[in-house]
Amino acid sequence: MHRPCMGSLAVLVSLLLWFTSAQVSDDVGMSGLLYGLTVWMLLPQVLLHRDPAAAAVLLLVMGWLHGTSATVSITNNCRHWPADFGVATHNASLCFLIVVIMSDSSAALPASLTPSMRDVLRRMERAARTPMHELGAEAAKAAYEAGAGVLEIPKQALPRVEDLQIPARDGANLPARLYAPVARDEAPAAGLPALLYLHGGGFTVGSVATHDQLCRQLAHLAGCMVVSLDYRLAPQFQFPVAHDDAWDALQWLTAHAASLGADGSRMAVGGDSAGGTLAAACAIEARNTGLKLALQLLIYPGTTAHQDTDSHRRFAHGLVLEEVSITWFFAQYIARRQDREDWRFAPLLAPDVDDVAPAWIGLAECDPLVDEGVEYADKLRMAGVPVDLEIYKGVTHEFVKMGRVIAEARQAHRDMAQALRGAFGLN
Repeated sequence: MHRPCMGSLAVLVSLLLWFTSAQVSDDVGMSGLLYGLTVWMLLPQVLLHRDPAAAAVLLLVMGWLHGTSATVSITNNCRHWPADFGVATHNASLCFLIVVIMSDSSAALPASLTPSMRDVLRRMERAARTPMHELGAEAAKAAYEAGAGVLEIPKQALPRVEDLQIPARDGANLPARLYAPVARDEAPAAGLPALLYLHGGGFTVGSVATHDQLCRQLAHLAGCMVVSLDYRLAPQFQFPVAHDDAWDALQWLTAHAASLGADGSRMAVGGDSAGGTLAAACAIEARNTGLKLALQLLIYPGTTAHQDTDSHRRFAHGLVLEEVSITWFFAQYIARRQDREDWRFAPLLAPDVDDVAPAWIGLAECDPLVDEGVEYADKLRMAGVPVDLEIYKGVTHEFVKMGRVIAEARQAHRDMAQALRGAFGLN
């Protein structure tokens, strides 16, 4: 029997036994009343949130009531065995319910999740897809490509979408895609402001294609050009190749802005997850070389060398991005232990972030990466960098790509666009 069905059956049996148990003693009746109130106050915490404290209290109360009823029976020469039988059977039923719920991994979800986000997670669990770390890198890439657009908003039509090739320092040509909200001949004479977008995927999966809808939406809402980069992925290309590709692309885009119809004086860099890491590091590189950026747009970026924050512990399981996947992603990308301590992988370890570009940082409340995102925002603020920090309540990692069902994703799109418009002077 499926676990939800088992849980429902246990609830039904528990209710039937409660209402049919004989209350033949004032003492037992009062105990039963208190017990019933306690059960129905605590049961939602067990049922919905798999709260171990609530489960422990329920078990203690059951033991207390059973002891009380047994004492009454002994005192009254066992004349109330039907009530005892009812209580004992009720307790057994409720124990069964607690075991079912506590063993159900799908119930181990934060109470703060929005109903829509909770529903997405339930559906993902029912789909029972093989985790990426069990697939291997190539199969994981294919699986991510296949599922990336399932929860996305409809594709935004744009008057200009072009595929590009951007040269890397080692002679490789990196695929990229340009999105513009106006046709080339309708662009301002000075050119459109431009955002270099770097997709997420743990440096191992993801592509221009997986983030196509998001980039289209940003170009549409912000009124700017977006250039999305296919940087090279692990394990074939390990640290610092992804960083170098991103930085090479940003320099190339700035230098060739005019030929693309972009304004090289109004440039931004952004990305989500691993792409946010790359964007943050590019902003530091830009500061180091005197390249002026209008904004760094960081969507739940990874910023730490090690996954040891409190949020990594709280949200390690069941919330899209799991600890085992993070460990696997980084094992693909990081070849040497000392590379973890390099600020190009962990921007939080940068010696200083003085004078880097202003930042818009968007985080998910129920995300292993939320704490390090807040820490990076604090680091920037301490250095005098303007920071707009948004923490979207009740959602998980990857939520910005779930705009078809998650309202917070659509709000984040608007917020990002507003930040870009403000930084580019388009408001």
